[in-house]
Amino acid sequence: MDESGGSGKPRSGTDDPTEHRTDRPAPDPGRPDAPTGPQDTPPAPDDQRHKDDAGDDNTPQPPRETHPDAPHPQHDDRAFAHSADTKPRPPQRPRDPRGGLLMGRPFGVPVYVAPSWFLVAALITWVFGGQLERVLPELGAARYLVSLFFAVAFYASVLVHELAHTVAALRFDLPVRRIQLQFFGGVSEIEKEAETPGREFVLAFVGPLLSLVLSGVFYGALRLVEPGTVPGVLLAGLMISNLIVAVFNLLPGLPLDGGRMLRAVVWKITGKPMSGTVAAAWVGRALAVSVLIGLPWLTQSGALGSEAVDNVGMDTVMDALLAAILAAIIWTGAGNSLRMARLREHLPELRARALTRRAVPVEADTPLSEALRRANAAGARALVVVDTDGTPLSLVREAAIVGVPEHRRPWVAVNGLAQDITEGMRVSAELSGEELLDALRATPATEYLVVEETGEIYGVLSAADVERAFVKAMARPS
Repeated sequence: MDESGGSGKPRSGTDDPTEHRTDRPAPDPGRPDAPTGPQDTPPAPDDQRHKDDAGDDNTPQPPRETHPDAPHPQHDDRAFAHSADTKPRPPQRPRDPRGGLLMGRPFGVPVYVAPSWFLVAALITWVFGGQLERVLPELGAARYLVSLFFAVAFYASVLVHELAHTVAALRFDLPVRRIQLQFFGGVSEIEKEAETPGREFVLAFVGPLLSLVLSGVFYGALRLVEPGTVPGVLLAGLMISNLIVAVFNLLPGLPLDGGRMLRAVVWKITGKPMSGTVAAAWVGRALAVSVLIGLPWLTQSGALGSEAVDNVGMDTVMDALLAAILAAIIWTGAGNSLRMARLREHLPELRARALTRRAVPVEADTPLSEALRRANAAGARALVVVDTDGTPLSLVREAAIVGVPEHRRPWVAVNGLAQDITEGMRVSAELSGEELLDALRATPATEYLVVEETGEIYGVLSAADVERAFVKAMARPS
């Protein structure tokens, strides 16, 4: 992260655009990069994901504010003068980023089991137990214990699939946030996108490849055991299930691994990652429709190896429900991939230098009313508390200003409303796009001190302004 750590002194003078000062003019709302847009906070998309059944996507997130009650700034020179009309709300607890039960940290990457996994484990135990009753009736009630072992072993295979994506990502210096086992497979949350189509192809292909290898290993082990025994049935089930996982993920449509491989091929041919995403996403949507219609039809017709069914029974309803769930996951994942690609295309528009607010320096014992008077007179929308030498010490929180009634402001010092500037709250004016979002996510706050490479103060960056610019980028067509 390119971040300046020096303590610059605010200087006064003219608003010469060639010099970066704390009294820099506020961004013009009429400019395309001005912090305007909807008032709501955008949803926090996840990072890039490689999914067994549900797909993957790379999801840059806007910074989350420590105090969600911070108001959206007014785009005029008297932003502070009318802020007393809004009552602050208590801070909300941030969302728990873990996502389930921590099982370990292979290769330094945490592996979580989502609560939904226990539901699918129970479902697999029940379905596979019913099959064991026909194949090995002598097991009795013990068949459900064998079925539970199969469910755990199958998801261990899914974990190996995800670890393949993770190892490849780490090999390409792509950070992996976590692996999560959930209802329909697993998720490897990779925080950045591959830089080349070749790496994208390898990153997507290693997962199905490992599933195919596991299927072959289980087939070889099956040849060594006696058919019709518990080990034989378990090995046959694991061989078939890993083969299904591999083949399904190789289907050429986002968000499946095969869709990412198709995206890499189109990216290589056209030289445009966005073109690859659009092509693979629409193939993914066509695939979702095919699964919705084709899977129940194949089951009814007996094309999958079972007997043809003439009437509508419970099995038919279950097949249709499974097809609908899979189709919905694929369709939604394809749409999310398009949305994230559009966002990534516009991310460079998020520039710290363009979104920074003009600020005025005030000493710690300055009354709030006097500080606001100076800010309004200078056309500034932020306050930086400095010492006698002009070194920045803290930032006055906009949410704290809102909580002080206007009649009390002459007797409240700005120092009591300020947050100390930590190293993470100093961001470089040169940051933009995903680097800017990463820097703000690393240290959640409502305001940040923006500095030049020399350490000179440039202004104050509000997380609310970045969030609105984030929403604006999402809304702008490609």
